[in-house]
Amino acid sequence: MKPIWIVDDDQSIRFVLEKALLREQLPSRSFTNARDVLTALDEDKGPQVLVSDIRMPGGSGLDLLDKVKAKYPGLPVIIMTAYSDLDSAVSAFQGGAFEYLPKPFDLSKAVELIRRAVEESQREEVVDEGMADTPEMLGQAPAMQDVFRAIGRLSQSNVTVMITGESGSGKELVARALHKHSPRANGPFVAINTAAIPKDLLESELFGHERGAFTGAQTMRRGRFEQADGGTLFLDEIGDMPFDLQTRLLRVLSDGHFYRVGGHSAVKTNVRVIAATHQNLEQRVKEGAFREDLFHRLNVIRLRLPALRERREDIPMLTRHFLQQSARQLGVEPKRISDAALVWLGQFAFPGNVRQLENMCHWLTVMAPAQVIEPKDLPPEVAVAETPPALPVLTGSLVLGEPPAMVPAQTDMAILQKLPDLPAVPAAGWEEGLESEASALLATDRTDVWDTLTARFESRLIQAALAATRGRRIDAAQKLGIGRNTITRKIQELGLE
Repeated sequence: MKPIWIVDDDQSIRFVLEKALLREQLPSRSFTNARDVLTALDEDKGPQVLVSDIRMPGGSGLDLLDKVKAKYPGLPVIIMTAYSDLDSAVSAFQGGAFEYLPKPFDLSKAVELIRRAVEESQREEVVDEGMADTPEMLGQAPAMQDVFRAIGRLSQSNVTVMITGESGSGKELVARALHKHSPRANGPFVAINTAAIPKDLLESELFGHERGAFTGAQTMRRGRFEQADGGTLFLDEIGDMPFDLQTRLLRVLSDGHFYRVGGHSAVKTNVRVIAATHQNLEQRVKEGAFREDLFHRLNVIRLRLPALRERREDIPMLTRHFLQQSARQLGVEPKRISDAALVWLGQFAFPGNVRQLENMCHWLTVMAPAQVIEPKDLPPEVAVAETPPALPVLTGSLVLGEPPAMVPAQTDMAILQKLPDLPAVPAAGWEEGLESEASALLATDRTDVWDTLTARFESRLIQAALAATRGRRIDAAQKLGIGRNTITRKIQELGLE
């Protein structure tokens, strides 16, 4: 793993963080000023996470944040700030900081925050590696071949494209492919999900702001339109863009000019816009929630991406691909899937589309007990026709008395995302289920029954605690009556990281 870089002119802060990270077996490297960090960025591959003070000689942490983000957009940056400097914290968030750490800070909370940033960084690396090492898109179904042909026809064009399709169907992959095979391929590809950014920050995110434009705007910041100059800007979930910002977007699409927030001089940009949405924009126009003139401006060429249930013949190929990819990411032997299990997957509707299948393959890589995945190893939600030939209570992981229905349906907690919801089981019955599972395993030639069931028990117990504390490991450890280091070690040992 790459080191965590610590930037602070205070030697005591650097020393304390270095020792704390060393105890956690996290490598670190320290700097006293922003200038040395920028020099090191040119020489090295960059850090796993950057932790920087705001006020330092030789350049502020906010200036450093802006320059680092321009080179490494996915790098998590934690900004340290004093309690009396909350305006700077607001500016840090607007500059793309992962989180801010108020001084004086609790050392255990600081380490926990850095660990979260490391997890985020590793997820970003997985995405980047997948984009570099695997085919852009997979699909033999006629509907996908139509999409591939459309990308080919648009390869020498700069025309605006609208991509429609359900969530998880791969709209950003199509946008990246359009960019890669266009005359702008050497330019930047900048993506932004307009639904994921609060309305008050979206304008600054898109168009940037001038220094002093609002409280906390201590430096000028370039927006996504400027960052994408000469390349492609991907506007995901465009249907959720606030109505007043739609007017500003229309102006940029019309003449390529815009004003930064608080600015008085027009900025010229040369950007190809690709938009995407899972909504019916025609209906949004009728409801008055989306400008009709903007709709026509964006809807020059429309590509409809089929749902996974419309291309079921691609499921076997995609499943094997994702199993291979998950194995590489986790550093384990790839698992194989039987034809019978593929038949079951082919019957499933996949409401989450390709993204759901990818997450399911990651879950199977971690949780399936054998190297060959059989129908009984599949997650419970795949049982669409009848009960598969497996034990009635346990399928792939131990069911505890607390029904998993208590786990939030939608969460961004990485550990919980990897395990699907299990059917609710009466609280009084989990011991009997454990006994039945143990009896079944003991009847085989296996000699690892204790370790297998203990690992599954601990996995589900930790998941329940994290769900109850909304992913906060320290609080989960306290509720379980174990130490913070213990829960971190268990999460790593059990493959839940």
